[in-house]
Amino acid sequence: MAVVTPEKNEQIAKMNFGAVYPHYLNRIKKHGRTKDELDSVISWLTGYDQDTLESFIDGTGTFGDFFEGARIHKNAHMINGVVCGYRIEDIPEEFALYRDCRKMEKLIDELAKGRKMEKILRR
Repeated sequence: MAVVTPEKNEQIAKMNFGAVYPHYLNRIKKHGRTKDELDSVISWLTGYDQDTLESFIDGTGTFGDFFEGARIHKNAHMINGVVCGYRIEDIPEEFALYRDCRKMEKLIDELAKGRKMEKILRR
């Protein structure tokens, strides 16, 4: 398994959320899912309302900014598994930003793979 480094954490923190979001959207649309579903998944994880989420999508905020203001869902601890070679549950607390980003990517992966929303949202 890959190991998170301070450099990798910082690299993610500096990435522009609005520049990456279209890639998430394209990925899920290829599999017949919608922007509304993507936004619901991201909002569930972060606690952001649609207006706040849209401001990040349209703006210049970084992933660091995005997760700094987020209220991570109480059931987010249930998101586990491997994303991009990283086992989510093994990412140390000191790299919480990186871990939260990978959790979001895991949810997006599940959406793209056709998983039911109630399972994705850990209901």
